[in-house]
Amino acid sequence: MSAPAPGHPERSERPGHIMSGEMAEQPAVLRRILRDGAPRIREVAQAIAARHPRFVLLTARGTSDNAALYMKYLLEIELGLPCGLTSMSTTTVYGARPDLSGVLAVTVSQSGGSPDLVASTQAARRAGAITLAVTNNPDSPLAAVSEYSIDLLAGPEKALPATKTYTASLLALYLLGQGLRGADGAAAHALPDLAEEILGRRDEVARLASRYRFAERMVITSRGYGYPTAKEAALKLMETSYIPALAYSGADLLHGPLAMVDNVSPVIAVVTEGRGGEALQPVLDRLRGRGADLVVVGPDAQVAQASAGFALPTRGVAEELQPILEILPLQQLAYEVTIARGQDPDAPRALAKVTKTN
Repeated sequence: MSAPAPGHPERSERPGHIMSGEMAEQPAVLRRILRDGAPRIREVAQAIAARHPRFVLLTARGTSDNAALYMKYLLEIELGLPCGLTSMSTTTVYGARPDLSGVLAVTVSQSGGSPDLVASTQAARRAGAITLAVTNNPDSPLAAVSEYSIDLLAGPEKALPATKTYTASLLALYLLGQGLRGADGAAAHALPDLAEEILGRRDEVARLASRYRFAERMVITSRGYGYPTAKEAALKLMETSYIPALAYSGADLLHGPLAMVDNVSPVIAVVTEGRGGEALQPVLDRLRGRGADLVVVGPDAQVAQASAGFALPTRGVAEELQPILEILPLQQLAYEVTIARGQDPDAPRALAKVTKTN
């Protein structure tokens, strides 16, 4: 047996066993954050709130970038605090030195080891920003150069596709947002049990996966809080099964890309129960009108109107918390599709766990 490729986890006789195990850990990780991590997150949030940041810059790559996008929605909606996603090359490549006094610079990273994330955070701190690292490695270079840090407490993540660190990031960022507004985030305590329920319905996901075994491309769409979920689901499908998966805001989908959707083009709609789902309704109507192969991840009523779907137990769950549940069946879908196509989701080709960008 040949040695595993550099940066890849060791393989076993059962492809995907590492990713499968890490997906299954997510309810326990959520409980750990709520029990052990929440006090530290609240402490950090209070210290930052006392400094009255005027703007938030969010810095991340890959899966963490989708978690950062979630925080952008969260802070702009819940706190009315304007947020932007950092273009790191402005400082790391072009050497720009913006005035970041009074700005909160949040860097989200699973490993905390990518050179551009570290350099961008250092530049932000020199420019006067309040810097916060949200990472699964409290001893990382990123945590060391940041003024504040939050540990995701997800435990070692060995599979190349990130799963438990993504949901851990969402919950940590939700609790941070709650702390910034002086709230306790008690609504999140329902999540671990709901996550366990969803992950227990793996047979439903496996049946859905059979629709996509031979797919040549996929479109995933949502609005509002669900849009980061759509982007993360597309990333998981691309990095595990190699299916070109395009994620669009429902509004953007109507501005041209809808033309590529036909009755053989699979479309997954992430329908968040709340205002985001309501805003997506005209898009769903247009997709049905075009005869799209539409699968819905969302409330029962929306699933009933689609070609197929996965009904989420989101009744009574605040809209801003639903992304932590929405992504779970989509992670499983990426896994099941990859297995059905005869590939190993633990070791996608050409990828390493820590990506060294500059």
